Amino acid sequence: MKKRKLDILVPHYKEDFEVIKPLLDSINIQQNVDLANDVGVIIVNDGDEKLLDTELFKQYTFPIEYYVEEHRGVSATRNACLDHSTADYIMWCDADDMFCSVCALWIIFREINNGGFDSLTSVFMEESVNPQTKEHFYINRGDINMGGIDSTFVHGKVHNRQFLLNHKIRFNPALTIHEDSPINILIQKIARPDRMKYCPVPFYLWKWRDESVCRHDPKYILKTYVNMLDGNTYLVKELLERGHRQDACFFATSMIYDAYYTFNCKQWLDTNNAEYREKTEKRFAQYYKDFKSLYESVEEPLKIQINAGMRNRFFQEGLMFEEVTFSSWIKHIESLLEEI
Repeated sequence: MKKRKLDILVPHYKEDFEVIKPLLDSINIQQNVDLANDVGVIIVNDGDEKLLDTELFKQYTFPIEYYVEEHRGVSATRNACLDHSTADYIMWCDADDMFCSVCALWIIFREINNGGFDSLTSVFMEESVNPQTKEHFYINRGDINMGGIDSTFVHGKVHNRQFLLNHKIRFNPALTIHEDSPINILIQKIARPDRMKYCPVPFYLWKWRDESVCRHDPKYILKTYVNMLDGNTYLVKELLERGHRQDACFFATSMIYDAYYTFNCKQWLDTNNAEYREKTEKRFAQYYKDFKSLYESVEEPLKIQINAGMRNRFFQEGLMFEEVTFSSWIKHIESLLEEI
């Protein structure tokens, strides 16, 4: 059997066929691509009793493999998708997303055929909804001219499978929220610059779903910032183990300043959210204890640069002033260590 060029890896949990159908349909209409031989879709069911009807897959012109495994969460399921693949390249797609261009795969194959790459990062489209009018609108994510290349989401990224295997790059199974960023950053830091490609043309659509908690729960960050700290902890430790100490110092310092400005945001100062703040500050205190030496090893000019960039970002997001100084807040965090 001919080895496929690209496998599209899809974790599946609770989505019925009508949810995943737009993704499969958007693959089926791709232009100037040999779907039957060069493209495959691997779907792994994360232990959900509600199985997809595989008879419905027969309507498509590309092969679809469907595996059912025990429930272990999205990260482990994405790893399982990777383990089932034998293609030259892979990309992870969520079951409720789709390709927004009929030339999406042609764009990817053009880059594969033009010397290949270890990782391709593209601009991708985000569908959102105006909370007042309920009208849908679309924005580009990861535009290099509008904030920089995205490292937060798995969307719109294609990777050389052997590169991932050679460097043992996998999702951390313990992370089920904010799990994308660590693996994206690891790939960006480990891959050779000449083996990284950037595509300014969006071909992936992060679709809106009313059930999506992360985009319409106003307290989502309050509830999950501890998970962000877990993800960053994994990232920093991985960078250290792989000999990227300078990068580890950078991301630890960035996380410390991120936490400082985060806790100065209005919702974190609201007494109604005191429970979230207390829990998260205690988790951050442990984070600070673990990586204080990395932060202190960063030279002052770089700290100033990181801090300025972080402060500017938070001002753009609505932060008007700091309730407490950074040094006072750090003293407060260190006092919490006595309670841990």
